Amino acid sequence: MKAEKKVIGSLNKCYACATYEYDGVNHLIVAAEKTDPCYSFTMDGKKADTLWEGPGGVMTLLQFYGREDVLLATQKFYSPNDSAQAKIVYYTKDENGWTCHVLCDLPFVHRFGIIENITGKYLVACTLKSAHAFKNDWTCPGRIWTAKLPESLLEFNEDHQLELTPLVSGLYKNHGFAVHENADGSSFAVVGTENGVYKVCPPELYGTECTAECLLETPASDVLYLDFDNDGERELLVLSPFHGDTLSVYKMINGAFEKVYEREEKMPFIHAIYGAYVNGRCVAFVGNRQEAKELIALEYKDGSYQVSILDQGAGPANCMYYSDNGRDMLLAANRETDEIALYELSED
Repeated sequence: MKAEKKVIGSLNKCYACATYEYDGVNHLIVAAEKTDPCYSFTMDGKKADTLWEGPGGVMTLLQFYGREDVLLATQKFYSPNDSAQAKIVYYTKDENGWTCHVLCDLPFVHRFGIIENITGKYLVACTLKSAHAFKNDWTCPGRIWTAKLPESLLEFNEDHQLELTPLVSGLYKNHGFAVHENADGSSFAVVGTENGVYKVCPPELYGTECTAECLLETPASDVLYLDFDNDGERELLVLSPFHGDTLSVYKMINGAFEKVYEREEKMPFIHAIYGAYVNGRCVAFVGNRQEAKELIALEYKDGSYQVSILDQGAGPANCMYYSDNGRDMLLAANRETDEIALYELSED
């Protein structure tokens, strides 16, 4: 796989990226880690709008598909040492522009997503820690939180917030997060922590709680749970340890996950991760933020895991795949160079 790069904008410490449909049109959106704006672009990379000037601290962006299409975002998570005021907010748009509403105050919230099945939609939110007394204090573990979501979020505000319930406690460096779909359209989340990898599922019965199980006890900074080798069973792709340098794949063998691949080249401050099916093949896009600052594609071909280097020197914090008029595209928030970049993918 190879990529043709186009820089479409500049944003100080750009971090989170997503797609968001508003005014009846799909857009690309990118927000910043620090106190900086959030921009939207057309799907082919033309600047469209400024959704907000600040505050930033945006680790996650996500469209909520309910009665109204609103944009969910973390806010005021500026770093692991400056996130005690973090919260989840949502934005709406009318003729007067964009308005921010508080969904819930949740100190140290880093990642979140929505999982669903026939019983409804559920917010899964992960706190990196629960408190700290000094810089780089990791003595107070974080949690996985859940809440059932109504069809509309517009009832929630600063004075009437969504109530969350802790699902798993005692999790250190609770950083990684991905949502995956099942064949029946339901979905689940995988969470990467220093304690290991957890799978979070919606309730099986109405009126019961979400469930969680530990799949792997290896410390994980980020994780995907997809069928990379196309044998009908999912594998765990793990970035480890927290903000570490190692990319590995684990496969279920005789009832337990065993490592079947580790990239020989180390990737210091490994961070960006996204899994997608490209031309029928499962591909992981992974990037790191130090030294070579690579953006790579990992896929299983001809009986082995193979790496394609898509870019170097940019330092992506996050990336995401999408298809646009038959083109395979990757959007990257290249935090270390302040680049908002598009990559058009093609075969070698």
